[in-house]
Amino acid sequence: LLTMNLDTIGLMSCNPAIGGLGKGQLVKEVDALGGEMAKAIDKTAIQFRRLNTKKGPAVQSSRAQADRESYRLYMKYVLENQSGLDIKQALVNNLLLKDISSSSESNLAQRRVWGVETSIGERFLGECVIITPGTFLEGIIHIGLKHFSGGRMGGFSSIQLAHNLRDLGFRLDRFKTGTCPRLDGKSINFSSLTSQKGDSHPIPFSFSTEGIEQSSVPCYITYTNVITHQ
Repeated sequence: LLTMNLDTIGLMSCNPAIGGLGKGQLVKEVDALGGEMAKAIDKTAIQFRRLNTKKGPAVQSSRAQADRESYRLYMKYVLENQSGLDIKQALVNNLLLKDISSSSESNLAQRRVWGVETSIGERFLGECVIITPGTFLEGIIHIGLKHFSGGRMGGFSSIQLAHNLRDLGFRLDRFKTGTCPRLDGKSINFSSLTSQKGDSHPIPFSFSTEGIEQSSVPCYITYTNVITHQ
């Protein structure tokens, strides 16, 4: 496993929440297939809420707010202790391909991947390559009217790999996320906000979790106004 920063494995870039309408079912499916996401949120959530409880069970779903730091550390620990998995810190720049056809015309359909090359020239070889770029391929961060290159705040953008994939004939699309601002809790007057408590008997995401041990932390609701938009 190659990652740009060993210390940010599992870092939640956007709203630190798992589940919700539609996505909650996906988390359950990942868990059924042996994935770690459901177990991680069950261990690190600060609040669980069952959504649409006034409606029928077909449209109900679970959502949990996570402690970003605890979730990151949990995922990092799991990966570092996974048998048979080697983790390296590296920026991948290029896919390594080889021809599998004797034809003089070499196109992508007649070539096969056999590894990757990093920004410092290291080569890691393998019979297949799985790319999980998230928001990092030619990522751009927008703050107000300002914008700059970055996969997320404080993280590099993977520019060369995007160019390499495009040169190989792959189509790259743009995906947009809207990240909520990070606020200093000491600067907030919580008495003027609406408190939203979690469920008293939270339902775990993972089928293997017997119960939630950590205590719940209330969330607080705010509303936008004309001054905010200005």
